[in-house]
Amino acid sequence: MTLSVLLNTFANNILPILLLGGAGFTLGKLLHVDARSLGRVVFYVFSPVLIFDLLVKNQLKWSEAASVIGFTVTIVLLMGLLAFLFGSFLKLERPALIAIVITSMFANTGNYGLPLVAFAFGENALSYAGVYFITTTFMFYTLGVVIASLGHMNLKDAVLGLLKLPTLYAVLLAVLVVEFGIAIPAPLRRAVDLAAGGTIPLMLVLLGVQMKDVVLNGNRRALSISVGLRLFAAPLIGLGLAALYGIQGFARQGAVTQASMPSMVSATVLAAEYHLDSKLIAAAVFVSTLLSPLTLTLLLVFLGS
Repeated sequence: MTLSVLLNTFANNILPILLLGGAGFTLGKLLHVDARSLGRVVFYVFSPVLIFDLLVKNQLKWSEAASVIGFTVTIVLLMGLLAFLFGSFLKLERPALIAIVITSMFANTGNYGLPLVAFAFGENALSYAGVYFITTTFMFYTLGVVIASLGHMNLKDAVLGLLKLPTLYAVLLAVLVVEFGIAIPAPLRRAVDLAAGGTIPLMLVLLGVQMKDVVLNGNRRALSISVGLRLFAAPLIGLGLAALYGIQGFARQGAVTQASMPSMVSATVLAAEYHLDSKLIAAAVFVSTLLSPLTLTLLLVFLGS
């Protein structure tokens, strides 16, 4: 693994993400773009269309997709358990403990992970990365909310919230189209192509806009646990679990890359909603995102070799 290989991998796969993210950051600072409104557009329109398009076009082998789902559930739970054990050992207070559990469990698999996999490994790996994204999003809005609420969540509201996940319906619709060979009308097909093609650039701009309000502050011990688990432990655990689940090829590239992403920006939403340590969560997102090119460049070279 030479320096030129590392630099080339960084320039071709990560630098484009940083450039578009930087454009979004600048746009957010200068024009005060509302990240929440832009995020809703991505979440409710563009992300579901992209997932639908990936599943319909590539027609994944469902046995391999099931392995990626199992892989995702396992690594998310393991990361949460490790964060809880480390945090308990350091006797962190409850708000800080919950913050590192959530930021260690849930990675930025949407507006960072999907573009990175697309640039590095192409559409075949992107399909499996999409499966990871769907699974972890589902877990975030169920298990993540339960953890954040500390048992004070209304079960009815949680179930209704799940029914509002647009990616869930995109997956179900894609399954129906593939299984029954349903022909998509040309106007609708073209609309899907247009939206899917614009999703990744929009996600990258959104990433930059979301980062404009992040402040580097918080419990340093807790912060080091979260960042260390996300950037260093997660890739190693991901590679081990991929071998355990027999995941290879494009599925391995997509799943392990997604597992190794920095903390999910949406964790800040839970912080505000459930009165968690918002400064610590924001710091974990910021620092892990800032340092992620260092670890991800090495990982991409390894997975691509």
